[in-house]
Amino acid sequence: MTGAVGPWRAVLAGMVSLAVAMGIGRFAFTPLLPIMLSDGVLNLAAASWLASANYLGYLAGALLCTFQPWLWRKLHIATPPNGPAMVRGGLVATVLLTLGIALPLPAAWPALRFAAGVASAVVFVFTSGWCLAQFARLELPAMGALVYIGPGAGIVISGLAASVMVAWHGSAQVGWAVFGLLAALLTASIWSTFATDRVTAGPAAAPGPSAAPAAAADRGAEVTLLAGAYGLAGFGYIITATFLPVIARQALPGSPWLDMFWPIFGAGVMAGAAIASRVRGPGDPRLRLAVCYLLQALGIAAGLWSPTLAGFAIGSLLLGLPFTAITFFALQEVRRLRPASPTGLTGLITALYGSGQIVGPPLATALLTHSAQPSRGFAPSLEIAAGALMLGAAIFAAMAKLYPLPERSLP
Repeated sequence: MTGAVGPWRAVLAGMVSLAVAMGIGRFAFTPLLPIMLSDGVLNLAAASWLASANYLGYLAGALLCTFQPWLWRKLHIATPPNGPAMVRGGLVATVLLTLGIALPLPAAWPALRFAAGVASAVVFVFTSGWCLAQFARLELPAMGALVYIGPGAGIVISGLAASVMVAWHGSAQVGWAVFGLLAALLTASIWSTFATDRVTAGPAAAPGPSAAPAAAADRGAEVTLLAGAYGLAGFGYIITATFLPVIARQALPGSPWLDMFWPIFGAGVMAGAAIASRVRGPGDPRLRLAVCYLLQALGIAAGLWSPTLAGFAIGSLLLGLPFTAITFFALQEVRRLRPASPTGLTGLITALYGSGQIVGPPLATALLTHSAQPSRGFAPSLEIAAGALMLGAAIFAAMAKLYPLPERSLP
């Protein structure tokens, strides 16, 4: 079967692919963490390192994507797998690795979570590249934002499913098995769309209409600032994204709404992606990124200022709204700065994002353990995270001033 994929089929395939790889493969751990703690199979310190193993895998996967041409040459592979084939492989790996956590083999869990992180990065990079290339070919670049509804949908589904398991007193082992089977069904539903003989086979496709003609060699400083600021986003959100249900339980013990904050975060992710797809007219993506960073910082601050039901609900929503919009606007910048070959830069900024994620959970656990005021809980690490996001916003605002866009490159 050959031929191009229609825009809505590409949107659906991208959404489902990212829902599996990100919403389940990466973030199912968050709503299941309280159950694992309750089951006694983990303590908070072990949970932190298990989360970091996944984020380290995400970093490794992003680096593999960055250096894939060199890797294929070293392996003497003349015809490497194309983008859709990489997506398929990553999705199959996500299914198997999620099911693997359901096995009572805790010694193997760090390796499984590391490998799941690798798979999620591969699926993210190649799904993003394949979908954005389809929309660029169809001259519908704004539709690319809709793909990033997928992670939010996966987060909502996993969060609601986990709340049902808590109500039914289900074990984390059952939860992982359910999520693995769900990932398998979702993967099967889009398998034919990511056929290996489709046109526009890889993430290094033709640039979208917003690409500017300036030489890549002249943009080294912009690339460095973009990568650094994007890495701050990885650190800024990850503590909340890893420990949100645990943080809520500390602040609101016994509340019947504790398990709803994570689905609210996911709903915010979905809404933010939909809003980003409707952004039209002249504008600088770097200023849009600055606004997104400030929104996430405000979301963290909401829970710190008001550790109440309303504070956590508003904070979860504000943290989620810009989550994948940040990715979409950052990838717009990637395609502007590296129009001919965006894959390497996509992998690089994803790697730095992953580096930021790795630092977050151990830092939170260390500050929690050594805090002179246990009642403050996660507050110090969350304050640092909010500060990192504000720094990222300042970097993007400075970039917009120092490197103004040509008139024709404004989206």
